[in-house]
Amino acid sequence: MSDQEIVHAYEVGDQVASASYHLTRDSLVRYAGASGDFNAIHYRDDIAAAVGLPGVLAHGMLTMGLAVQPVVAWLGDPTLVSGYQVRFTRPVVVDPVDGVEISVVAKIGQIDEEAGTARIDLTTTVNDETVLGKAQVRVRLP
Repeated sequence: MSDQEIVHAYEVGDQVASASYHLTRDSLVRYAGASGDFNAIHYRDDIAAAVGLPGVLAHGMLTMGLAVQPVVAWLGDPTLVSGYQVRFTRPVVVDPVDGVEISVVAKIGQIDEEAGTARIDLTTTVNDETVLGKAQVRVRLP
């Protein structure tokens, strides 16, 4: 091994990244403009209530994008291999005054040493409740 070679020993269960994101109603309007998703449940309380929702909801794709961001920051885009998936299990309600805090913890769920890849399991929570289920991405380890 050369002096410049760095060896990382990863194990299943290792936490590799984490982050928290604060969303406000303004964040939702900006995301709507960027994504083109102007469904009124993402910015109007009366419409959200009319369809039986507990309040204005963050966009699912916004939540999904935020959930993988700590892994991208840890490794960078080229190392994402395949299979990013989530199940939307609980709505993310964005309070009109306080907004909402989304927390993400990324842990190694499985390692394929031969391929040099790992499955990263993402625990995404709001107020200590999981909002994404089976959130996983396969990456190439450094």
